[in-house]
Parts: sequence; C-alpha cells; structure tokens
Amino acid sequence: MDTFSLTSNRFQNDSNATPLPYDVISIQSQVIYGSVGNSIAVPALMKHGLRVAAVPTVILSNTPHYETCYGGELPSEWFRGYLKGLEERGCLPHVKSILTGYLGSKDKAHDLAQWLGSIRQLYPSIPVIVDPVMGDEDSGFYIPPEIANVYRDEVLPLATGIIPNKFELSILSGQEVNSLDDAVIAARSLLKGYTKWVIITSAFQPDDDSIEVVCITNSDVSVIRHKRYPVTPKGTGDLFGAELTAHLLSGLSLPDAAKMACLRIEQGIIHMAATGRSELVL
Repeated sequence: MDTFSLTSNRFQNDSNATPLPYDVISIQSQVIYGSVGNSIAVPALMKHGLRVAAVPTVILSNTPHYETCYGGELPSEWFRGYLKGLEERGCLPHVKSILTGYLGSKDKAHDLAQWLGSIRQLYPSIPVIVDPVMGDEDSGFYIPPEIANVYRDEVLPLATGIIPNKFELSILSGQEVNSLDDAVIAARSLLKGYTKWVIITSAFQPDDDSIEVVCITNSDVSVIRHKRYPVTPKGTGDLFGAELTAHLLSGLSLPDAAKMACLRIEQGIIHMAATGRSELVL
C-alpha cells in the first residue's frame, strides 16, 4: 500500500499533482475597500459556482474618488509573472473563460496582448472577454490615451467579445457614435481576428428613465433597454462583465446573458440605495 505524508516535500511539490480547476481568469484592478474590478467581479463569479483566478493590475486602498487613496500600479515584471505562473502551474486546460478589465497603462496592455497571443496558440477555444477600460463621455480619458492604440492593434483582435461604453467604442473605431446606426457600423469595424461580438454598455439614453445596452454581431443587433437610476456607483461595468461571463458560461445566448447582467446591476443599485451605502453590495 502506498503511503504519503501531508508534510512531505514530495506531496507539496509533486509536479504530477492535479492542478487547481480554475474556471475563469479575471485580470483587472483590485481595491482593499470597495466594489470595483476584481473586488466585485470575483464574488459575483463565485456566486455562480465558478472558481476564479484573480490577476491584479493595480492594487489600491479604494477608488480615487475618495479623499484619500493609497497604492498603485503593480510592476510589469510582477504582472507578467502572475500570468506566466498560471501557465506553469498547469491550470489553463481547465479554464473556461478569460475576462479582462482595467489595465491602467499601455505597458500592461502590451503584456496582456503578448500573453493572450500565446494562449490563443495553445488554447484557441477559450473565450476571451475584454472590457477596454479607458474613460467615458463625462470624464474623457482617465488613463493615458496611448493605451487605445495597443488595445486596437494588439488586444482586441485576440478577444472573442468586447464590452466598451460608447466613448470607448468611438475611440477604438475612430468613428463618431451618435446613433444606433453609427454604433453598429463602429462595432462591426472591430469584428476581426477572433472577435465575434461587441456589447456597448450605457450606449444610448432614449428618455430620462431608461438607458440602452446594444449587442452586435456580424448578423444581428439586439437592443436591451433597462431602467436608469439617478446614482451610478463605481464598479457597475466590472459587475456587468462578470455577470455576462457567468451567464454565457451557463449556456445563455449573448442577448439573454446581457439582459441578466443588466438585471443584476439593477438589483445591486436598488440594494445599495436601500441600505444607504455608496458601494455595490452583492
């Protein structure tokens, strides 16, 4: 009979041991206090029964809109090492999806593109969902604008799907987006390489009480209208990406997965308002 010791080096370092079965690799920011980036995406994905490998791009005490904020961007060497370590530990064959959010710099975007390129060679069927976080219509860019070129030329062609807001879609496509027709043309200009679909978040506001999300493929356009709330907490886009990923993995169609993600955000905002908090709570 074979025996082993739980404290032996052989047991702890056996290269033949079965790797941890991560379902999703989520690459985005992390805060100690608050509900943005992986700090909202990971618990959301876990609520769907998914095991998540969380790869940070920046680590902050909280989002910068508070009066104090500590921390910052992680060294590129560390970031590359986090991604390489996942490969070296052998977990990629089990991974069902890769989700990316806030990167913060063109160097991180380039590092991500290099890694995704190698993953596409080895595991071409893994869905990659990219939220190209750069800015919004109210604030403009809130990271260095040169990241847009790296996203457009290096990252997006490796993505299965892209979830920009209207501002980001305009930047990435180089086109004005003032109507649904504009949005469809701009989005379809990005459907190249591995990219099969674009979902435009916070696309259009048809009236004071509603806002639209638009799902676009080469053959279909679906418009989802949901209630607009007077408060928009930080992290709704990150929660949308996580919920979308989870529902796509459950087998829902793209429009249905987007609808469920919108519903989850509504629930989160309602709960936040009811409890008097300023951060999303799942």
